[in-house]
Amino acid sequence: MKLYYSPGACSLSPHIALHEAGLAFDAVPAPTKTHQLPDGTDYYTINPLGYVPLLELDNGERLREGPAIVQYIADQVPQKNLAPAAGTMARYRLQEWLTFIGTEVHKGFSPLFNPATPDDFKAATKTKLSQRLAWVDSQLAGKQYLMGDTFSVADGYLFTVTNWAPRVGVDITGLPNLVAYRERVAARPAVQAAMKAEGLLK
Repeated sequence: MKLYYSPGACSLSPHIALHEAGLAFDAVPAPTKTHQLPDGTDYYTINPLGYVPLLELDNGERLREGPAIVQYIADQVPQKNLAPAAGTMARYRLQEWLTFIGTEVHKGFSPLFNPATPDDFKAATKTKLSQRLAWVDSQLAGKQYLMGDTFSVADGYLFTVTNWAPRVGVDITGLPNLVAYRERVAARPAVQAAMKAEGLLK
């Protein structure tokens, strides 16, 4: 398999999932600014949408969108418990988290990275994002991970997007459950391996 990624982008989430799963894969940098792969290929010829992540399977099929990709990865190694079994209520809870992180948190950060976003809109965005993160903090009370005591692919995704907070001036230091949770996730060997591979850790 090949994972197309950009360092520190949302593609860190499937990168973590692949390390957690212990699956063999090649990580191919696809910088979001140049869209040029290391061999000179135009990334748009791989993914016409131009963004990451994209997972190319051994049979040549390509899978886009982080939440779909991480569930595919988890389902390849059910014994690792990275996602509950398909069809169970617990699996729908995982999908609930992946959808919430994608639409309410991930996309909440997006305008803050755009230099063209007006300051008043950025301020309103930060307020809404802070409310969403405060709710996440409340949901983490008494829990090791989002789904309880077991790490899931939703945790890799939440960790990835909350990494962006200091880069765009969103303060999470007043959210003790989230801060402690992030430290737990960051300490996982698979998370450290993925971050080192992307040059985010020395």
